[in-house]
Amino acid sequence: MHRSGLAKTVALLIVVILVIAAVAAALLLYKPAAPPPPPAKKVKVAVLFDVGGRGDLSFNDMAFLGASKAEKELNVEIKTLTPKSLADMVPLLEQLSGSREYDLIVLVGFLWTDPLNKTADKFPNQKFALIDATTGIVRPNEADLLFREQECAALVGILASGMANSLGGNKVGAVAGMDIPPLWKFHIGYLYGVKYFEMKTGKKMDFLWLYTGTFTDTQAGYNAAMTLLQQDVKVLYGLAGLTHVGMFNAVKEWNSRKNMTAALAIGQDASQEWYSPMNIPLSGAKRVDVAVYTAIEMVVKGTWKGGITTLGLKEGGVGIWDLDGVKEFASLAAETGQLKGMTPDDVVKIVKSQRDKYIPSDVWKMEEELRQKIISGEVKFKTPSTHDEYDSIVKALLAGNLDAALVKG
Repeated sequence: MHRSGLAKTVALLIVVILVIAAVAAALLLYKPAAPPPPPAKKVKVAVLFDVGGRGDLSFNDMAFLGASKAEKELNVEIKTLTPKSLADMVPLLEQLSGSREYDLIVLVGFLWTDPLNKTADKFPNQKFALIDATTGIVRPNEADLLFREQECAALVGILASGMANSLGGNKVGAVAGMDIPPLWKFHIGYLYGVKYFEMKTGKKMDFLWLYTGTFTDTQAGYNAAMTLLQQDVKVLYGLAGLTHVGMFNAVKEWNSRKNMTAALAIGQDASQEWYSPMNIPLSGAKRVDVAVYTAIEMVVKGTWKGGITTLGLKEGGVGIWDLDGVKEFASLAAETGQLKGMTPDDVVKIVKSQRDKYIPSDVWKMEEELRQKIISGEVKFKTPSTHDEYDSIVKALLAGNLDAALVKG
């Protein structure tokens, strides 16, 4: 073989060897792509209403709104249930807990307090969220979501005072339900707002508060309201659930007797203006929907913590319903056949007109001033732990000592 042929053969062998080495190296370095991870398991949530169920345009419906929002935004699976009776609550809760099917069970309202106390310790791996109540026991698997009602009520107190003045009077009042801690907070906040208005304007305001002892008796609400209206109270704040629907009826009747707007009513929790927008220009908000969403979010994002979580103005848990909220609840009322003779847009138009007429701009500015002080922490309300402390704070407020209601330092 000639030298040139030998050289060519050797060169070819070197090329082949290099190619084989490169392929071998590539094979050694090659790692097959990992299979895609299985889809994340959806968080499953059971929302248990109280025995009233859906359609109350208040607590239960707001809880449903919060759960529906979480279903869309947090990609969770929601199941809603309503116990048949008070006696059904413990068996239902035990059944759901024992199924181990749900990552979270949300319980709406104080009626669930006792059933939860009887169930929670039997199922330590089941998470529970109790809305607007507390069992009084700190458990790692139980989150109690409460509201700082004073913050909402204080804003209402300013606006109620402004409305009373626009109606030519200086008396505001409230038709309250039962003498229980959440109502103590409403009482303190409402009175604080009235006295804040008095301090800012120099206009003397009189304040009347009536407990009816019930959240379910419209006649009791009507009777209490008539008692206050006959004492020339110009604005009534409803803090009694179904009972204060009777208060709404009383104000409506009172104004028809006088053939003029002689008094106004204020709703609470849900936007209740739709019930009689000429007579109810305002509602305080207790955002049960926000509490339900917050509880679900804690599970989804892994930020779960047992014990009490409180929601106030800063967290969007309480406030005053704006016109968008008014329309939302008027639309719910229309869907359920409870809105008669008008559309949701009609409700909004009337409410806006009544607010413009009876709440002057300087009163809204005063309300916004206090709102910002609360959000910043400059104004922080005490939460009374005993009835004696509650009575003491109310007495001091009535005497004009606003600091008595506040945490200092």
